[in-house]
Amino acid sequence: MAQIALKIDVDTLRGTHEGVPNLVRLLADAQARATFLFSLGPDHTGWALKRVFRPGFLKKVSRTSVVEHYGFKTLMYGTLLPGPDIGRRGADAMRAVARAGHETGIHTWDHVYWQDNVRGRDAAWTGKQMTRAYERFTDIFGTPPVTHGAAGWQMNNHAFRQIDAWGMKYASDGRGEAPHYPVVDGKRLSHVQMPTTLPTVDELLGIDGRDADGVARHLLALTENPAQDHVFTLHAELEGQKLAPLFAKLLAGWRAQGHDLVTMGEYHATLDLAALPARPVVWGEVEGRSGELIVEGRAA
Repeated sequence: MAQIALKIDVDTLRGTHEGVPNLVRLLADAQARATFLFSLGPDHTGWALKRVFRPGFLKKVSRTSVVEHYGFKTLMYGTLLPGPDIGRRGADAMRAVARAGHETGIHTWDHVYWQDNVRGRDAAWTGKQMTRAYERFTDIFGTPPVTHGAAGWQMNNHAFRQIDAWGMKYASDGRGEAPHYPVVDGKRLSHVQMPTTLPTVDELLGIDGRDADGVARHLLALTENPAQDHVFTLHAELEGQKLAPLFAKLLAGWRAQGHDLVTMGEYHATLDLAALPARPVVWGEVEGRSGELIVEGRAA
């Protein structure tokens, strides 16, 4: 039976307080488990507005109704309003996820700051950001994190090496086709990367006039093969709020197709680690998303 690992990125304070509890309820109804990856520091969502000059950004915003999903107040954090500390104000909601039996991990310290800067930063900057997230996670949950999923699928070589240094066995920091060992500066690292294999809802919504029902049909068509595993990334701010009915349809559809809906850790436990390939870390574009992301490279 094929598996779909559900990876939930939580970017904002609103997503933590409102989207996360909604998703926990939906998952319980579907008897599914997921991995929740939390933003643990300040919510500076408003800083993302400077991306207006990035090719494709305005087109994506118009398709996905960013103001409607994130809320005007959230879009002012870091600009007209101070950025609230998500880890301090959302700790109870985060711990409730673990009590419900789901896996938890690190998304980032400061989502927009990481996403817009990490590619060109050095080891000191990268280490400081990741250490802040690691320490805050440990303070909240009383145990170190077991996994990591990068904000915006943005990383650098220092960040990949830090995951190894932490002793994490698996992470999901890029896009690709299947689990593999990442190769950085010619060296194969010891942790497994389990890339997002399916397009995200915001990459599909509005393309060729596709509405929420059309997105659900498209994703279910991509998962019809009962022998193929996948990693699906969703967002607390989207599928946990206005697009919750869409996610409920996906959960029911995947169950009907015979998939197990699992955490990243459960998926990793089923892999034949000795048989996994090594793939270089490279940058590339993904249809429906602006800018370049970490993608699975091809073996030489």
